[in-house]
Amino acid sequence: MDFRRLAAVDTARAARELSEVRAAALDGRRTRRAPRPVIGQSWERVRRSGVDPERDAHTRPLSREEVEQRRAATPLRHVLPVLRQGLLSVADLARHIMVVADEDGRVLWREGHSSVLRRADRLGFEPGADWREEVVGTNGVGTVAVVGRPVQVFAAEHFVRSHTTWTCTGAPVTDPRDGRLLGVVDVSGPLDTMHPATVAWVDSVAKLAEARLRELHLASLERLRAVGAPVLARVGGRAAVVDRDGWTAAVTGMPYTPRIALPAPPAAGRRWLPSLGLCSLQPLADGWLVRAGKETDPRCDTRIVLDLARPRRCSVAVTSDLGSWSQHLTPRHAELLYLLAVHRSGRTAADLAAEVFGDPARTVTVRAEMSRMRRYLGALLEHRPYRFPEDTEVRVVLPEDPRDLLPHSTAPAIRRGRTGCAAS
Repeated sequence: MDFRRLAAVDTARAARELSEVRAAALDGRRTRRAPRPVIGQSWERVRRSGVDPERDAHTRPLSREEVEQRRAATPLRHVLPVLRQGLLSVADLARHIMVVADEDGRVLWREGHSSVLRRADRLGFEPGADWREEVVGTNGVGTVAVVGRPVQVFAAEHFVRSHTTWTCTGAPVTDPRDGRLLGVVDVSGPLDTMHPATVAWVDSVAKLAEARLRELHLASLERLRAVGAPVLARVGGRAAVVDRDGWTAAVTGMPYTPRIALPAPPAAGRRWLPSLGLCSLQPLADGWLVRAGKETDPRCDTRIVLDLARPRRCSVAVTSDLGSWSQHLTPRHAELLYLLAVHRSGRTAADLAAEVFGDPARTVTVRAEMSRMRRYLGALLEHRPYRFPEDTEVRVVLPEDPRDLLPHSTAPAIRRGRTGCAAS
């Protein structure tokens, strides 16, 4: 049964039937109705994390100073006007509140209907609160952060009983440059305010915010290009001007690539980058002048660590005699590198398409993603077939519970990996 459609017609009946489903699921009883997959999977994760469904999980909120520090650091501050314009006027009329949380699930901003704000206070749904799924159960902030897509949580779809009088709809806001999660925007209110169209509404406003971030990024690169182009005109050899995150504003003596992966954190001096070899980094305006030296083969005594232990913090780190380097991974790149780590003999584009999309014909998409990864891994990612070099040590750091492997992923091979069965 589609409880969201039922709720649009008969909210009380939908809430009662969901309450029965929740009670049966928590008691381990079979029921003729099951929760939606996204909710059922969330309940399983929450139960493993030890959240008590009968008790509020109030956490100590961050201090006002800590909240202000996070507000100043997050890119979400640049799109707060977009979120307010798109959500607040309607939310107030519909007895909703708008909540903006960062990638850690910490509530940074909360505005909207005054009476609903007071009700939220009683739940600890306040600025500075930790609203991660593993802390407060299934909800429109933490669950969205885990699965990486819009989710509406209605009534007893919430794991904790005191939340079951609410309806919450959240959507992720991602960095348009690399897909990294920046935070979640959520609209919440009493359960009788639930409407199925709220998902599309909140998601569309989140997409507008991402478009604004893209505009700001392109404008910043234009400003850096105006400063860097005269410098590159005087520099011999291979060189590039990049912003603080490695996004390329201008190049000379080498092919243009959208991003040059920098060490974490970048610092002036001689640094080794897998895609370019030994380089000289010099600060320039709001970025770096990268001067590439003699190309080197980084594969000798190289160690690669693929860290998938934290679903929102997947990364790849490379260490060799020449230096160390790390890179945050997009969800798709985390999937692909995991499969290559499992299959050291290599995978073709068709193999990866079948394992990620369930369709071996989607090779164009796979090749495009592999090309993007080769821009920062360089010779450490071979092709025909795609694989790590044989003489390179590769280690994968997995979650303690295999069922928590890349929870955002719907790839068939990843789902098999969660059951302990490697892709074949």
